[in-house]
Amino acid sequence: MSMAGVALKPIGTSFMLKDHIYEVLLEAILSANIYEEDADLRLDERTMAEQLGISRTPVREALARLERDGFVEIQPRKGVFICRKSLDEVLEMVVAWAALESMAARLATQNATDAELKKLRKMAMRDSESAARADIEEYSEANFQFHQTILEVSHCGLLKKMADGLFMHMHAIRRRAMGEGDRVGRSVIDHMEIIEALESRDPDLAERLVREHTMRLHDHIRRTWKKIAVMSRTRRAAS
Repeated sequence: MSMAGVALKPIGTSFMLKDHIYEVLLEAILSANIYEEDADLRLDERTMAEQLGISRTPVREALARLERDGFVEIQPRKGVFICRKSLDEVLEMVVAWAALESMAARLATQNATDAELKKLRKMAMRDSESAARADIEEYSEANFQFHQTILEVSHCGLLKKMADGLFMHMHAIRRRAMGEGDRVGRSVIDHMEIIEALESRDPDLAERLVREHTMRLHDHIRRTWKKIAVMSRTRRAAS
């Protein structure tokens, strides 16, 4: 049985620890395309236990923890569902990410080492090659790594920690949006301009370019994702 695009690999009995099972399930959830139009958000406890090669009890315990952490919702007599935000919540998360990453970019102009910025440029050049091959899946993953790296090279741990709280949804949001319209081509151009601003150690420009880049994602979602919002409300009402 397939579940929300989630596939799990069996784990050995020597690793059947609560924390490990939690991390395995969380990693699988983070890799799922939960904002695809036809995304299956339901998780089957029995199927997960079978895929992992363990009993259902530790899976149930891990799911309870995932619910406490806001990743899944357990509905009595209905099942377990990956949490997907409403359109308004998605837009708010993008705004929050824009604020965090733009400040990270400003700090990166001051705190990032030359070696870190050189590595970021190499990353962007490599990403442009996957974009040229029209490998959307590969570029989507690389794109998110690029933005995470900006947060890392800001050397502000709290900013990075706050952004990590948005990770699951922002990863899935960017993953879906990247395949819509000409966003890949625009993204490649934006990334190179951002790198040049960082290398020039221009805090105002770096901050502005990162904010505008993310807010273009916000505007794209606001214009084109209304149908998904309606579908989400319909599913919620039917559940």
